[in-house]
Amino acid sequence: MEKLHNPVLLSEVLATLDPHPGESYLDLTAGYGGHARKILDVTRNYKDSCLVDRDEFAINYLKDKFDSKIEIKHTDFYSAALQLIECGKTFDIILADFGVSSPQLDMEERGFSFKYDSPLDMRMDRRQSLTADKIINHASERELAEIFVKYGEEKLGHAKLLAREIVHHRPVKSTRELAEIIKHRSKYSKIHPATKIFQAIRIVVNDELGEITRTLPLLPKLLNKNGRLGIISFHSLEDRLVKDYFKEATSHGEESELRLINKKPIIAENVELAINPRARSAKLRAVQRN
Repeated sequence: MEKLHNPVLLSEVLATLDPHPGESYLDLTAGYGGHARKILDVTRNYKDSCLVDRDEFAINYLKDKFDSKIEIKHTDFYSAALQLIECGKTFDIILADFGVSSPQLDMEERGFSFKYDSPLDMRMDRRQSLTADKIINHASERELAEIFVKYGEEKLGHAKLLAREIVHHRPVKSTRELAEIIKHRSKYSKIHPATKIFQAIRIVVNDELGEITRTLPLLPKLLNKNGRLGIISFHSLEDRLVKDYFKEATSHGEESELRLINKKPIIAENVELAINPRARSAKLRAVQRN
């Protein structure tokens, strides 16, 4: 599994969050532990640290990898933040990586990718009932078009066309069938025309933007004085939420809860892009608690 998953912006995360021995660490999207392993190699503080993920495959891997040395929570990061605040926990370093992990994309049965002929699933947490199938085959034509515009940033005319075509072909049974419907009604592009639509559906299935919006204001409560918070986003909708929250939280002078560590987002260097193309859209923003 380690060969399948390369943590993005790893050296940049280490340089920006600057872990020190003894510091506590919270990873809100631990995935397969790529960032966590390197940070914990420095801090060596397992008993005061916590790893969170809502994907059972990631949780099982983390439990096997870290044994019982560290607290591991199988839940979404909003619920985890609420639980930790209620318990009075605080941390020196917090990291959240909002990207879909490589194993999620590469597991055919998960339905995240149109590379495979897979069920329309896309759930990060397979305990939930909402799937991509329910959206594609049961949402109205208008609802589909709105999803494609709002979360896939498609132009309204094309979104309406795709929504009409999908409804016409119902029931749509697989990721490949959906991708072919979209491709048939789209102009040629270097990027597969289904990419934005799959992103939009995945965001809705997992309530990704809603969860980010609810969680961001909680994070300062989980930071120790001088604690550092890093967030990695992968598309403009996520990054805009993070950018706007950080701007507001750091704009009150001496009364601000947070201060910016990096004024501009940090992006991957060419060396990383050569070995991990999925890092091309990753952006790291970071703040420190006053």
